[in-house]
Amino acid sequence: MAGSSGNSPETHVIGYRAAEQLLAARDPRGAVRLLDPVIAAHPENTAARLLRARAFFAAAQLRPAQLEFELVLEREPDNAFAHFALARTHQRAGRPGPARRHFRLAAALDPNPEYLRAARFDEGSAGEPPAGPQGRGGS
Repeated sequence: MAGSSGNSPETHVIGYRAAEQLLAARDPRGAVRLLDPVIAAHPENTAARLLRARAFFAAAQLRPAQLEFELVLEREPDNAFAHFALARTHQRAGRPGPARRHFRLAAALDPNPEYLRAARFDEGSAGEPPAGPQGRGGS
């Protein structure tokens, strides 16, 4: 590729797809490394930010995960998956109040059985959902 600096839109798409594969292969830190230049070039890209948040969560980097999920929710307040994943992040960090709030928002936005179980409306507390935010990529 003559004149290619490695920062073309095609390179960013390839980086995003490769990051998806690394996350699926349980290499979240590798996924974050690939997503950093994508997000630097396209900070408005919510899908890339959501994927990076999932990678941070999988790498147990809870504060960066929280910040990314919150940024996604600022842009897409009706993203049920982002609420669910943020709730799991709060739960894993030992913050049951914010976890409960976001589990319930996720369930209110999307009656996904996993979200409803986690919201545990009948018990008044956030439950233990079976999976983390590695599952779905978004709404």
